[in-house]
Amino acid sequence: MAGASPPRLLSSFLGDRLAFSARPLLLRSGALGNRRAAYQATRTLCNLVDILFNRRGRDEIPENNPRRLRPGKVSPRLSVPNHIQQPPYVNSRQRPGVNNGPEIHDEKGIECMRASGKLAAQVLKFAGTLVKPGITTDEIDKAVHQMIIDNGAYPSPLGYCGYPKSVCTSVNECICHGIPDSRPLEDGDIINIDVTVYLNGYHGDTSATFLCGDVDDEAKKLVQVTRECLDKAISICAPGVEIKRIGRTIQDHADKFKFGVVRHFVGHGVGKVFHAEPVVLHFRNNEWGRMMLNQTFTIEPMLTLGSINPVIWSDDWTAVTEDGSLSAQFEHTILITEDGPEILTQC
Repeated sequence: MAGASPPRLLSSFLGDRLAFSARPLLLRSGALGNRRAAYQATRTLCNLVDILFNRRGRDEIPENNPRRLRPGKVSPRLSVPNHIQQPPYVNSRQRPGVNNGPEIHDEKGIECMRASGKLAAQVLKFAGTLVKPGITTDEIDKAVHQMIIDNGAYPSPLGYCGYPKSVCTSVNECICHGIPDSRPLEDGDIINIDVTVYLNGYHGDTSATFLCGDVDDEAKKLVQVTRECLDKAISICAPGVEIKRIGRTIQDHADKFKFGVVRHFVGHGVGKVFHAEPVVLHFRNNEWGRMMLNQTFTIEPMLTLGSINPVIWSDDWTAVTEDGSLSAQFEHTILITEDGPEILTQC
């Protein structure tokens, strides 16, 4: 989680990114009650988008839907060997500090980012092969955890502001930050797996949404369009390009299919720190800032079939759509080069 100087603050890993106008606010330092009240206030700002662009109204999804997510049992935190380098925030009583600057790298830093990005991509690819009906998200977490530490890296989410697991697994209506638990995946589910590794002092961050078994056409389309939004956004990146073009590109494509674009969660700078400047908004906005040579950041659009408003579970992490509609997400870490974007998290 990172931010800039007041009044513009950013939170980019947890479920506490809000948009008043187009400016996300950092609320994790406040009480949970105040945070939820703030979420309630932002819903008014998103109503127009829901009415104009969202395909499904909340009245079409019954509250007693048996497929709605319910919290499962969360197993104990997994251990990491002592010889593996840990991020500074692990076991710290202080929350990670706000990094006011972008992640700009020299040649050594770029090579380290390529290494961490490649490992993150390999882990994500492996995690995707595990997706099948009957496997629990806790089992996926354990397998991901083992692969990361076997490669001498640390799973960045583990211990970040108290997050209890090594990966995020967001199923069906979960927008992001789902905590792996005892719930088995079911035929027809979709699941986003979000992997970040900390290798040689640098974070590589990526995610993808996978299909579990026989998935209906509407869900497949949502997943496909979300991936296309990411690809299109990456394609316009280059030194000097306005960062706000990312949001416009994503929104323009999502609108063609009447999918909602989640506003409460953002992309972010990444490198030596987990979350840094810039704030990368995935919807149309008028924020300032341009891409810089040798800069690294994530783009991670989240699209929905229905409401774009999140509800945060009592675990203070899991963010689900307000109406229970499906959500999909894809993410890459990219490097800005003289020739345009280099995707660091692919293999």
